[in-house]
Amino acid sequence: MPTTPAAPTESGPEPLDRLPGRQPAAVELARTAARRAGDLLAPPAPVRLGDVVPAPERVLPDPAADFTLTADAAIRVSPAGRDVAEQLAEWLRPATGFPLPVTDAPVPADGPLVLTLSEAPLAEPAGAVDAAGPVDAAGSVDAAGPVDAAGSLDAAGAVDGWGDEGYRLDVTPAGVRITAAAAAGLFHGAQTLRQLLPAAIESATPVAERWAVPGGTLVDRPRFPYRGAMLDVARHFFPVEDVLRVVDHLARYKLNHLHLHLTDDQGWRIAVDSWPRLADVGGATEVGGGPGGFYTQADYRRIVAYAARRHVTVVPEIDLPGHTNAALVAYPELAPGKVPPPPYTGTEVGFSYVDPADERTYAFVADVVGEVAALTPGPWLHLGGDEAFKVPADTYRAFVERAQTLVAATGKTVVGWHQLAPAGHVDGRVLQWWGTNGDDPETAEAVRRGARLILSPGNRVYLDMKYAADTPIGHDWAGLIDVHRAYDWDPGTHLTGVPAEAVLGVEAPLWTESVTTLAEVEFMLFPRLPAVAELGWSPRSTHDWAGFRERLAGHGPRWTAAGITFHPSPDVPWPAAPTVPTQRTGDTTADTH
Repeated sequence: MPTTPAAPTESGPEPLDRLPGRQPAAVELARTAARRAGDLLAPPAPVRLGDVVPAPERVLPDPAADFTLTADAAIRVSPAGRDVAEQLAEWLRPATGFPLPVTDAPVPADGPLVLTLSEAPLAEPAGAVDAAGPVDAAGSVDAAGPVDAAGSLDAAGAVDGWGDEGYRLDVTPAGVRITAAAAAGLFHGAQTLRQLLPAAIESATPVAERWAVPGGTLVDRPRFPYRGAMLDVARHFFPVEDVLRVVDHLARYKLNHLHLHLTDDQGWRIAVDSWPRLADVGGATEVGGGPGGFYTQADYRRIVAYAARRHVTVVPEIDLPGHTNAALVAYPELAPGKVPPPPYTGTEVGFSYVDPADERTYAFVADVVGEVAALTPGPWLHLGGDEAFKVPADTYRAFVERAQTLVAATGKTVVGWHQLAPAGHVDGRVLQWWGTNGDDPETAEAVRRGARLILSPGNRVYLDMKYAADTPIGHDWAGLIDVHRAYDWDPGTHLTGVPAEAVLGVEAPLWTESVTTLAEVEFMLFPRLPAVAELGWSPRSTHDWAGFRERLAGHGPRWTAAGITFHPSPDVPWPAAPTVPTQRTGDTTADTH
């Protein structure tokens, strides 16, 4: 009886899972090879490296180096940058559905996503060019000559002067690395990475998508140190959650200051323990007769802490000596004549002021600015100072000079509207210029005496102005401001007789006489807020309306995915229709702020 032949010996290499001691490395090598093969066959990333808003300073695309984020990715970070890494993971997890664990890593570290804080200068990418012209189809930019002195190359090829907010982002097929000298720069780099992913990354629920990032290198830093927006919570009160969402909008576009207009005729919005009726009585009204409201000190601390985590500094404004009707309702002894005025819910200005001849007024100012300063870790305290029409000029100057001293005594730097210019200078004082005529000798003289400027020209960046005549909300006293007009000016040369080095930065105020809901806030912010952000962040050499409008168009789908209301400006070639708030009727706001 013949025997059954033995089974033939299996030929060829032994399967990887049968090789003892070699499985992890070998399997990982196989996975990497398979992923790389897939990437070579995949279409290019849908976003180009040069599509970022605000425009980066230097861009070097590498179309062969796209990276694809996959479910097994982790974020590795040097310990000092862990909070930024946690925020990046929070942004990316909902849409991808990936776990994206955050792990501490030594420097240098390797992996799909690496965030590194380094004291070494940020190296200049070989072949990089100044982002000074229109972005071409590959996402690169036209060269614009040598690097300027502020970012000059040393003998070793490193770039000096990038500061706390600069960063470098490198994308290769193996992963993404963000390098910065400080957490703020790392955060800005993470926001850039967020923009380089497909627009669906803004979805709150998982999306089936190839999460591709365009290959290459960015090296970036801001033009101006102060880049901000103002939210008027006095004319209409907005709850804490609404303010936090506005903070997120600023941080998304590398704006680093939120100016809160906390007090006005229609309402006092911050609790002051030493003068409790300011909030309890003065906070009970708003434009149109609504219920108003105020922030407890715990509320305010929450806003400040939330903003600080996103590298946004809160600038509180206590408007003095005018715009004080709500305070006078609460404390009539501060009023001239000591007669309590009626609560005010209209929109006129210039009729109210605290009594500059009464010593109790200065005790009030000292107490209020002292408490607000103690709640505010940032360096600024805004005194307002505009539209005190009923206070004689000499009396006004004397009041401002004394109030400035009281602010300085808290350790804060005085900020005020440019009407403070005639008053004596105090060290570090910053004037916020909101005029509509670039020839302002009085402000220019204040600059010669040492003042610095935040530019908020009313006919360029007042975001309560209508986009067009048929815009359903907003005003037009400073003109109509479409996206092009908000973008097409230069903060460094806007005011005659004011050198660029005296300009601290730019701020876009949003007054809320006609703005009542978060949706309306967003409608007035977008798409103009990114235009202002680019003026504050990007080098002047990048300024190009045609290129900006194309880059901005790609953000429409992002805002839609994130549930952000925005205006469908005809200036911009949007790929998708936005959500528009319901039109409201009636606008009797005075021609002022």
